This record gives sequence, structure tokens and C-alpha cells, in this order.
Amino acid sequence: MGHPLGAVGGRRGGDRRRPYGGARRFIRALPPLIIVGGVVFDVLTPPKYSAAPMFSAAPLIAAPFFSTLTTLLTGIAAVLASVGLHIYNGTATEIPSLTEFLTVLTVAVLAVLINRVVLRSGERLASARVIAETAQKAVLPTPAERIGGLQCAARYEAAQADAFIGGDLFAVQDTPYGVRLVVGDVRGKGMDAVEAVAVVIGAFREAAEQERSLEGVAQRLERALAREGTRRTGLDAFEGFTTAVLAEIPRGDGGGTFDGFVRVVNRGHPPPLMLFGDGRLDMLEPGEPALPLGMGDLAAWPDRAEARPYPPGATLLFYTDGLSEARNAEGVFYDPGERLAGRIFPGPEELLDALVDDVRLHTGGGSTDDMALLALSRPATGQPERRRTMPVVPPEPGHRP
Repeated sequence: MGHPLGAVGGRRGGDRRRPYGGARRFIRALPPLIIVGGVVFDVLTPPKYSAAPMFSAAPLIAAPFFSTLTTLLTGIAAVLASVGLHIYNGTATEIPSLTEFLTVLTVAVLAVLINRVVLRSGERLASARVIAETAQKAVLPTPAERIGGLQCAARYEAAQADAFIGGDLFAVQDTPYGVRLVVGDVRGKGMDAVEAVAVVIGAFREAAEQERSLEGVAQRLERALAREGTRRTGLDAFEGFTTAVLAEIPRGDGGGTFDGFVRVVNRGHPPPLMLFGDGRLDMLEPGEPALPLGMGDLAAWPDRAEARPYPPGATLLFYTDGLSEARNAEGVFYDPGERLAGRIFPGPEELLDALVDDVRLHTGGGSTDDMALLALSRPATGQPERRRTMPVVPPEPGHRP
């Protein structure tokens, strides 16, 4: 795969500092530098050479990056510099000088108008981002770091810039039957997919509390999507579906500790991974393939939850196909099983941080599909909340940090 899965610190989300600080500072310094450069050029050259194009450019450059007041002051400075130089050269009353003055003045006024349009567009975009972020928190809330004695972490990485939510989903809930969760991927994009996400999560929240079995929860989701399908028209009414994996970590008879296994129902979704405390990895492939949720009219058979060992110190990783189908420049798919085998992580937060960074390196920073990740760790006896001092990822042979 080329690059090792890199270590990350304890800060959530990894290093997200902007790499464009130097370029931004240069752009902000550009308008005054252009005006000063125009003055120097005009003074050092014969009167027939004019710096009017430079004076016109300064307020236009300022318009998208500065406040209205700063853009206005830049325009005034450019006009005054143009007039002052013509007075200095003794050409203020000549027709070409008046034409240059009107040109710089007109461009300065246009720059202020452009600035106002840009600021209003920015305000609308900021408002839209707030609305989108609020919708995400309402439809897809971030799980608590601790749920029913398990350490939990989740990530939603949207493929589209400035998007907050799409067709991928996750939900975790502590219920009388243990900790239950669902991770899924709704077919389609846009608001239709978001509506289906809301239907699935809403049905899961209710069914997880009421249904005695995980199979019963899956059937409730199937019926909820069937009702949603009859409400829709056109293509989505017949082809809408959701791949999903449901899991349940039951407690023992006393209700305080876990039984040591996890039950899984997989409905056409990428299989979750079990990362053991010693670095071993197991892919929880379903014993029998099953159709996604919402396709029960094509075939029907009873769901069967499969039990797998879930010992202390192990971490369950659930993900959508945005992870396993992420490609690099050569078209090679990202293989989470290969990348994570033999790795040891302090906790679920550090696992997802390293995984997101590794996928970003694999794809070169670009992705064509959303990616949802959910990790649940079962602490071992005496294990601290976070072991930040141990290395997140052992270095590969020959790798230089």
C-alpha cells in the first residue's frame, strides 16, 4: 500500500490546520503593495507611461477578501494616488489624465459593489452551513463517548465539500437488552437519502427499546422502509433500499457486565471488523448473504443473528462502503482489513483518527462517496480510559517517522 497507517495524537479529528496561511497573508498585503508599486513605477518612468492599471487592480483584489470599509479605503487610496501623480507630473488638466481618473474611480466604485455582493453571498452560505449542521445533529447525532460501559467514537466524512450529511447513517443505543447499534448506507443522494436516513434511525430508536431480539429490530426497519417506499413515486418507490448491519452486545444475567460476545445481523452491508487487543483482526463475514433492507418484496427469509466472541480489550469497527471502495490514483481499493491487521490503538477515537488520515492519504485527499465510521471498544479489566503514552501504530520495518 506504500504508506504506513500514521500515528495521531489525542486531538479529535487529527490535524486540520489550514495550509494556506502564507498565501492568505500575501493576498491581503497585495492591494497596498500594488498601489505603492504603481506610485514608484509612475515616478521612475516618463509621464507617457501610466500606472492606472495597477491603481484599478488594487480595489478589485481587495473586494473579495476585505471588509467594505477596507475596500472603500483601498479605492480612495488608488484614486488619490492617481490624482496626486498627475498633479506631480503637471498633467492633471490633460484629457488622458481625466480619462484615467474616471477609470480608476469607476473601478473603485465597482469594487465596493462587488464586495457587498460577496459578503451577502458569504452570509447566505454561512446560514446554510448552520442549517445543515443543525440538521445533521438532529438526524445523525454524535454518540456519547461512553455507552453502556463501552467506549464509542463515530465519524462522518462527506465526499462533497461543505456537506454535512448524506445517505450514510449510524446510531448507538443502550437498551434493556444490551447496547444495540445500526450502521447503514441508503441508496441515492440528496434530500431523498436524508429522509430515508431519518426513517431508518427513527425506526431503530423505537425498535431497539421494544424488540426482544435483534432479528425483530431488523424486521421493524424493513417494515419502516416499505412504508416509506409506498409513500414515494417514480424510481425510488421500486428501487430504494438500504444496506445495513445491526449489532447487539448483550449483558450477562446480572446486567452489569457483558456476556463476551456480539450478535450481528448483516443486510448486504460491508462486514464489520473485530480488532483484538493483541493486534489480531477478524472480519465478521455473514454466514449467509442477505438482501438489503427495503428489498423484502424480492425475497423473504428469516433474519438470523450470528454470535461472535467480543473479549475485553477488543474493538468493533463498523463502516460504510465509502471506506472499502475508496480508490487511489491507480484505481486500487482501500482494504481496511489489510491496513489495520497487526495495529494497536489506545481507543476508538485514535483508531478513527488514524483511519481517516490513512484513507485521505490513499485517495490523495479526494473521495467520491461519503464515509461513516463507528467504533466500539470493550475495556479490559484495569484498562485506563485512554492510554495516550503508548504508540498508536507500530512503525513498519524500514519506515522513518
